[in-house]
Amino acid sequence: MVLYDSRYNDTIAADDGRELRATWFRPRDPRGAVLLVPAMATPASFYRSLADWLAGAGFLTLTFDYRGTGGPAEMRAERADIIRWAGDAASALEALVQRADGRPVTWVGHSLGSQILPFAHHGLIDRVVAVASGNGYWKHNAPAVRRRAPLLWHALAPTAVAAAGYFPGRRLGIIGDLPPQVMRQWRRWCLSPTYFEVDVPRIRERMAHVTTPMTSVWFTDDELLTAGAIDAMDALYVGTPVERLRLDPGELGVERVGHHGFFRESSRVLWESLLLPRLAAVPTPELPAPPAPSQPRLDELVAAGDPIRVGTPVGRSVE
Repeated sequence: MVLYDSRYNDTIAADDGRELRATWFRPRDPRGAVLLVPAMATPASFYRSLADWLAGAGFLTLTFDYRGTGGPAEMRAERADIIRWAGDAASALEALVQRADGRPVTWVGHSLGSQILPFAHHGLIDRVVAVASGNGYWKHNAPAVRRRAPLLWHALAPTAVAAAGYFPGRRLGIIGDLPPQVMRQWRRWCLSPTYFEVDVPRIRERMAHVTTPMTSVWFTDDELLTAGAIDAMDALYVGTPVERLRLDPGELGVERVGHHGFFRESSRVLWESLLLPRLAAVPTPELPAPPAPSQPRLDELVAAGDPIRVGTPVGRSVE
């Protein structure tokens, strides 16, 4: 389990003035910018390896934590829900755009990090890469999770939040630690076939307004979500082309990916082959083609004493 930590080099201001912990990864000569938007109960530090790699590939990269995720005490005091977190992601996007200096921007969202895309100013984004992002309704869960979901949502989650003042998922070995209102709202969503529509009645309209080209990536060994969950989410983006990648890790030469593994160092080969070609970037200037070797003119060959006969192509031997 990844813990929240203090390895940040900046803060960014949310739209309500709240300071959010953030880290910038700066290349020497950026050709694009990337916002890494985290999954539920996943700290910014989890994405450090990918962020370092992106900076090395020429992309100004920003990671951030949603508010109220700094530890149990902070979580108990936090009153934000997922919609408020979506506002934090929108503010992070605007901070990145300000520093990108006109360079193209890619939103790379992990699970929840792409579910909340419709709440951001998506007109600022040139490309979207959604990884393991689907409808979280419990009947869309992978079989092992689906069997345990009723116990989690009807008994364990409400009881744990009431007792601890937040969801102590790390102690329970389930999901991870979450502020109370986030867990309560997520519970409502996961118990509804329409997921976030239960709280956001016009979410379909919001999603239909997204016109940014998108790639949706899901791996067949995802331990949390099925392909049906991913398809249900992708189907709501009716206003943009969605490239749907459903990938078997074994066929890609990777032992395991699952729900989180794409962002681990062990998936570096996938960053190169799958992610990099799908990032928005300033086109690399094409080098001029080398001049074609010139054929010597006939008068030059004759002057050099070559035995050229009329009608014999240059370069063919003469018997």
